[in-house]
Amino acid sequence: MLEIGAKAPDFSLLDKDGNSVALSDFLGKKVVLYFYPKDNTPGCTRQACAFGANYEEFKRLGVVVIGVSKDSVASHQKFAAKYELPFILLSDPERQAIESYGVWQEKKMYGKVSMGVVRSTYIIDENGMVEKVMPKVKPDTNAEEILAYLKGE
Repeated sequence: MLEIGAKAPDFSLLDKDGNSVALSDFLGKKVVLYFYPKDNTPGCTRQACAFGANYEEFKRLGVVVIGVSKDSVASHQKFAAKYELPFILLSDPERQAIESYGVWQEKKMYGKVSMGVVRSTYIIDENGMVEKVMPKVKPDTNAEEILAYLKGE
């Protein structure tokens, strides 16, 4: 995982509509960059819906919300439509951003060890630097924790 104060690695990935989106497009704005394992799974759906439910508050604070997973553009499109997700979802099947942000890690589930995306969130400041690192976040509280941090609560 990246350290606080590190330069956030730039990337260019496709959003749910097939448009190329780069992190550097958002210089001058604070960005919540969250990585999640898979569209339409229970935890990931709860996390995305929590970001969706709080989206107006993020917007009011001038914060961009970006979700990243290995899922395809088509999968993201269906996921966003099904749950009316108003924020950016990026497809990273080659793990370009996933690996550069250190969230592709060994995971253990039911005694099996495999590699996968560890649910993690970064807050990137207006200058493209890592302001906060939140490894192994809980899907149900992640969005609210970030808002509390951003508001200085």
